Amino acid sequence: MRSSRLKGFFKLDRGERLDSIREFGELPVDQTRTLGKDGALPFELADLFIENAIGSFPLPLGIATNLRVNGRDYIVPMAVEESSVIAAASNAARWAYESGGFTAEAVSNLMIGQIQMLGLSPEEFDSAELKIHRNREIILRMANEVHPRLLMRGGGARDLEVRKFPHAEIPFFVVHVLIDPKDAMGANIVNAVCEKVAPFIEQLTGGHSGLKILSNLADRRIFKAQVKIKPEIIAVNEPGEEIDGLTVAHKIHEAWVFAHEDAYRATTHNKGIMNGIDPVVIATGNDWRAIESGCHAFAARSGQYRSLSRWYVDSENMLCGELEVPLQIGTVGGVTRLHPLAQFSLSILGNPTSQELGCVMAAVGLASNLSALRALVTTGIQRGHMKLHAKNLALAAGARGKEVEIISTLMVRDKKISASHAERALELLRGATDANRGLDLDPSLAVNQSARGPEAWL
Repeated sequence: MRSSRLKGFFKLDRGERLDSIREFGELPVDQTRTLGKDGALPFELADLFIENAIGSFPLPLGIATNLRVNGRDYIVPMAVEESSVIAAASNAARWAYESGGFTAEAVSNLMIGQIQMLGLSPEEFDSAELKIHRNREIILRMANEVHPRLLMRGGGARDLEVRKFPHAEIPFFVVHVLIDPKDAMGANIVNAVCEKVAPFIEQLTGGHSGLKILSNLADRRIFKAQVKIKPEIIAVNEPGEEIDGLTVAHKIHEAWVFAHEDAYRATTHNKGIMNGIDPVVIATGNDWRAIESGCHAFAARSGQYRSLSRWYVDSENMLCGELEVPLQIGTVGGVTRLHPLAQFSLSILGNPTSQELGCVMAAVGLASNLSALRALVTTGIQRGHMKLHAKNLALAAGARGKEVEIISTLMVRDKKISASHAERALELLRGATDANRGLDLDPSLAVNQSARGPEAWL
């Protein structure tokens, strides 16, 4: 079985990383050519995807390692601009890997189409609902005529619901058409079905239809991920700072209670979950705006905005995590099928079904959540994040090549991470390098010597 535990992956150069990916995914040698010039999308495709195109806006595309879901190993493509996101997901996935990995499941796979019905008084709503249910089979048959191939593949319209709003400023009721889109995201399918059956529902009820469109609150397309972590794996064992794993586990539970009860904390808590999910959604060509709106609405389904995840310590002192999220995703059709990097990302994942992909996304979301919580309750979120942010500051200061690593390492070492410190360090580094050219001298030591002491370099 292929292992996603690609130790030292971050130390490899680009070519070596691509070789590892090709070997893991058994990909054709030429498939990485789709990355093109740093992942830029050919203008011809960009012009087809959107209106008034002038180019493309590449995001960094990286790989999260160590993920095991339902006994299968994955390396996961993630498109994201924020430092530490991929490292955090990979670290937490490693903790889970050492405890057996994640389990995940697709609970249901139904999208919701909404048909708003107007023009009737609230007193007529019950009668209209009865007529709709009496004609359920006719309406579903009409819905399935829109995409007969979907029905052949085992999908299609499954059921109807009626929701009534008699006390609204303009009273109305809504007909929900529940549709299984199989491996498609389903937006176009659902919208077409709503427009197809609306005239018949108008005839049945005597009302007139308003909006006819899918709902992005996909609470019938739910994915669950679970994990159990051995407490010793998440213990802190750093010089001068040691915290046993069970204490860390209980602190994570306390942090979850905060997110469960307080909407201000829950918002940031859930953003950490989406740090894992969104980059996979983007890398596979799916609609991250739909995912975001759906997940946050789902988090507020009780009437209060709460955590999407749950963390607790069980009777065996294992740290247990659970995540339940609605994910409107597809692996066929639309940009997913046409975007070369989306196809490349799906190939890395083994060309999964939409349900398998949703399980992977949920697991990565739970991993990202765990990594953030563990950092918050131990060393603080800034330590790991600032280590990676230091490289961005070094780049912004004008550092290139090995200079980036030297300057960022020095800033982290001396706990002085800022743009001004990066600029001063670069000035000293280049001066020291020029002064010691031809000598076998470590450039970082040269910086310290040039500055006359380790505390004076900044």
